Amino acid sequence: MTSQGNAACGDARQPAAARKLGRELAVYSQPDSLRAVFEIAITILPLICLWITMWLSLEYSYWFTLLLAIPTAGLLARMFMIQHDCGHGSFFESRTANDWTGRIIGVLTLTPYSFWKRTHAMHHAQSGNLDRRGIGDVETLTVAEYQEKSNWGQMKYRLYRHPLVLFGLGPAYLFLLQHRIPVGLMRRGWRPWISAMGTNLAIAISILALSWIAGPKTVLLIHLPVVLLAAMFGVWLFFVQHQFEETSWDKEQDWNWHEAALNGSSFYDLPAVLRWFTANIGMHHVHHLCGRIPFYRLPNVLRDYPELRNVSRLTFLDSLGCIRLTLWDEEKRRLVSFLEARATS
Repeated sequence: MTSQGNAACGDARQPAAARKLGRELAVYSQPDSLRAVFEIAITILPLICLWITMWLSLEYSYWFTLLLAIPTAGLLARMFMIQHDCGHGSFFESRTANDWTGRIIGVLTLTPYSFWKRTHAMHHAQSGNLDRRGIGDVETLTVAEYQEKSNWGQMKYRLYRHPLVLFGLGPAYLFLLQHRIPVGLMRRGWRPWISAMGTNLAIAISILALSWIAGPKTVLLIHLPVVLLAAMFGVWLFFVQHQFEETSWDKEQDWNWHEAALNGSSFYDLPAVLRWFTANIGMHHVHHLCGRIPFYRLPNVLRDYPELRNVSRLTFLDSLGCIRLTLWDEEKRRLVSFLEARATS
């Protein structure tokens, strides 16, 4: 990158520059309905074909069935990303088309659309704000908060942040159980309940229909590993997008939305195949700065603003190091590991 590009990159991290950039990026937020239909087609049709192939493969080798579950789960994760864009009102031009597409996909992804849409909007509105944690994010304590907890409290947090829980049991609990009731929004009226219960009913009808066609055992052997793998992919992506060393967290009085959006979200620079399966969600710093940009236009932003390629960039190998980061150090202004926090206490 040229020195001019590096300077622009540095400027973009400042609140005023980030705010200006957010306004400029609005020109990329026009949805293309034909492109949207095309993106759904090239995702759902291979998903159906692979699901049927998994069904047929049960007669020969379940190990091969499980191998096929990996790309099938990738396609299901991509459907979730389309649902995600619908929730931002960025996938179709029509709000009605966005909402009904999101609701239908929510049956596939086991995610009540309206409930998730509201919690995700809260995540975007308060991301990086230490005084507004708890909805739509990975629980993160500061070093001071962790040290003030009892031994039992510290043990519970360490267990929660353990990779086997965070990326194994956690995704299963989130998508199979927690999404069945509107946890976190139970006092916000009837809409979250309608969303959750309506999705639950549609899921039950779909499972019964598939079980009638293929048999309940077949549905369990095929769809459960697909859902669990897709859930793990999704949680991992969400984790990496905000839980990296130089992310941004501030108290309410020091917090700036534009600065937190750009600096508190990573650019997960994945290989082309994984970018396709994840629907460019790795360009998360751009997405948080302007959530109305459809995922199929995000690469255009990095093409036209190459300085953003070096903002909070993580490669796949870099991202593996994020697993050890568990606590926000307010003095060092970075995420640290339990071991680092103990060394400085």
